[in-house]
Amino acid sequence: MEYYEGVGRRKTATARVRLFPGGDGNVVVNDLDLEEYFSREVDVHKLIEPLKATGLENHFNISVIVKGGGTTGQSGAIRLGVARALLKTDPELRPILRKGGFLTRDARAKERKKPGLKRARKAPQYTKR
Repeated sequence: MEYYEGVGRRKTATARVRLFPGGDGNVVVNDLDLEEYFSREVDVHKLIEPLKATGLENHFNISVIVKGGGTTGQSGAIRLGVARALLKTDPELRPILRKGGFLTRDARAKERKKPGLKRARKAPQYTKR
């Protein structure tokens, strides 16, 4: 069966997304139904956004394998993967996806801890005397 694949990353999460044409909008994440995997409605809406922007909500069945990170990072990774896979289905969707910001990888990640500090930026309390 033919499918279109896209890889998305966010923080420490990585998602492999496959779009199967001629579907009814069914989304499976790690062998679980979408609503079953993501308990928060915000995460569900976030990863369907690229499909809604292009008006292709019920044109594909989507299969996702996602690893690492938390729920928000995973939903962001899936969103990018869906957008990249949509681009492979039809390159003319690029302006719509670009305008919505779905093709930009969110580079924000946890900042590393520095020596001499308690966390990435928090310094020990300063005492004058």
